[in-house]
Amino acid sequence: MRKLLTCLALGLGFSSASLQAAQSPVDDIRQSGFVYCVNGVVNTFNPQQASSGLVVDTLAAQLYDRLLEVDPYTYRLIPELAQRWEVLDNGATYRFHLRDDVPFQTTAWFTPSRNMNADDVVFSFRRIFDHKNSWHGVNGGSYPYFDSLQFSDAVQSVRKIGKNSVEIRLNSPDASFLWHLATHYAPVLSAEYAAQLEKDDRREEMDRLPVGTGPFLLSEYRSGQYVRLARNAHYWKGVPRMPQVVIDMGAGGTGRLSRLLTGECDVLAYPAASQLSVLRDDPRLRLTLRPGMNIAYLAFNTRKPPLDRPEVRRALSLAINNERLMESIYYGTAETAASVLPRASWAYDSEAVVTPFDPKQAQALLKTLGLENLHLKLWVPAASQAWNPSPLKTAELIQADLAQVGVTVTIVPVEGRFQEARLMELNHDLTLTGWTTDSNDPDSFFRPLLSCAGINSQTNYAHWCDPSFDQLLHKALLSPDLSARIASYDQAQQQLAQLLPILPLASSLRMQAYRHDIQGLVLSPFGNASFAGVHRATEEALKP
Repeated sequence: MRKLLTCLALGLGFSSASLQAAQSPVDDIRQSGFVYCVNGVVNTFNPQQASSGLVVDTLAAQLYDRLLEVDPYTYRLIPELAQRWEVLDNGATYRFHLRDDVPFQTTAWFTPSRNMNADDVVFSFRRIFDHKNSWHGVNGGSYPYFDSLQFSDAVQSVRKIGKNSVEIRLNSPDASFLWHLATHYAPVLSAEYAAQLEKDDRREEMDRLPVGTGPFLLSEYRSGQYVRLARNAHYWKGVPRMPQVVIDMGAGGTGRLSRLLTGECDVLAYPAASQLSVLRDDPRLRLTLRPGMNIAYLAFNTRKPPLDRPEVRRALSLAINNERLMESIYYGTAETAASVLPRASWAYDSEAVVTPFDPKQAQALLKTLGLENLHLKLWVPAASQAWNPSPLKTAELIQADLAQVGVTVTIVPVEGRFQEARLMELNHDLTLTGWTTDSNDPDSFFRPLLSCAGINSQTNYAHWCDPSFDQLLHKALLSPDLSARIASYDQAQQQLAQLLPILPLASSLRMQAYRHDIQGLVLSPFGNASFAGVHRATEEALKP
């Protein structure tokens, strides 16, 4: 991150010392922008290389655009950079016809000479899908979301068929493909910027000094504290209403709530459910709640004995009081999960049942299995998440439940990339984690979280690999018929309920609290929408 800070300091014309001494992000923000407070870590500014978190959930929609997007109200695919598209060969070939009036951002480190065209789309996707592409391995060569979907094996070609037309050909039909291109993991990058960096032998800056077509561009970054975004005056959808936005990562928990109450924060992302009464009672604040495409779950390390045995996973699941989690963590802002899919998904199995709470049966099973004095380590993120406002407290409740049946649990708090790296070492027993997606296709839950490929892409924390399960997922993709896909996904959910590589816990509402004068915020079930329409109303306009 020190290298990133230095790059930004030099790219913006600051010395690194002057950047460190920059003003507090709220000093000049009240009249020219707003402060968005959220927990998170920035490891890259390119969502292609992120697995989840702040970059995908918040920053991507500000810096970049995609070929398609999902309407936050109708849940349908709608055009973005692609004006229209065609599906050919029963879903094995896709042609996209692009807008010709979309400029890339002009930044301190890059000035574009042309608008976005087919070359940019080809560059963006060949980088992900083609292992032989010279850009594929830059900054690690990891594209977790698409790697978990095995798209490098699935994509036959990405080619330009006209100045503003692109064709992507797959090896076989995939009914979910368009939905994956509508996620924030699929931004369109600038091929011209890439060529400049390659010429100057500075290719690693592609993901650290971003250039997109989005409503805001990167202005300033202070590691662990904040990201300042400046308005893109040439944004193709119209000039954003606020000159700047500060993404403030500097305070957590009750500290962020206090800053919202004092006006230091204008927007509070993911407030704790326990704070709702305070938020609702304050006339200066507003609260938005929407169903979320997310799941919180407990992953068992199925590669490590004795958790490699389904009967052990079943016994531990029976010991966990999910109803108490709902009352103590979510305060009525979540549904108890019976499946890896949230109930809002069109493929949710309506016959799925929540694993019952039966500590007596759990204890009897553990005794039968000879595991009366089991010791386990539970890894848990330290910061609040979109899928769980209080992960550490949740872990403590699970720890107490398992203690009642004779299982000793040691809680290990971890953060960001550290968590992902350590989980791949296979030395953990359990991890409390979750997933949120900006796709309405169930494939965006199943394959990243539970496919064999998801292990190598570091999104499958259960390390569970079952070829028969993968075959069900593959079968669901081959048919454009919705009922056939639902039948395959029903079988997949039944298999998960039987083998329990993960224990689904909750599907939570997305919540956002904000000051009463902030208007134009759009809270989507699929991740944050653009901030381009956000503005601060005058006191005169707010009078009844």
